[in-house]
Amino acid sequence: MNAGDELPALEVRITREQLVRYAGAALDFNPIHWNEAFAKEVGLPDVIAHGMLTMAVAGRVVTDWLGDPGRLVDFSARFTRPVVVPNTAEGALVEITGKVAVVDDEGVARIDLVVKYDGKTVLGKPQALVRI
Repeated sequence: MNAGDELPALEVRITREQLVRYAGAALDFNPIHWNEAFAKEVGLPDVIAHGMLTMAVAGRVVTDWLGDPGRLVDFSARFTRPVVVPNTAEGALVEITGKVAVVDDEGVARIDLVVKYDGKTVLGKPQALVRI
């Protein structure tokens, strides 16, 4: 693992069905994640994905690449733009790329991610720390 190494890109589709499943698992039943009329009433364009679901999907690019999720030491990001999930079988396409930014002398590497929906970044400064 060296600074500059690129992780294999990942594309993930988030569907309304996944939002319902995630809501049940996370106990997050905020209607902006499942009720189209409510989401629009509060000024959103449509139902949006849970921020933590978006972050979890993004983290897959790192854990898939590592092969051992136990090597993930830390993962952080800011929620900067929602992922709008249309009521279609295809849902919303989230595109994730990553690159090794730095490897320190302690055997820890920082992976910088880019997470996009509809050509725009949706997570601010998503970074993972991993054990080499």
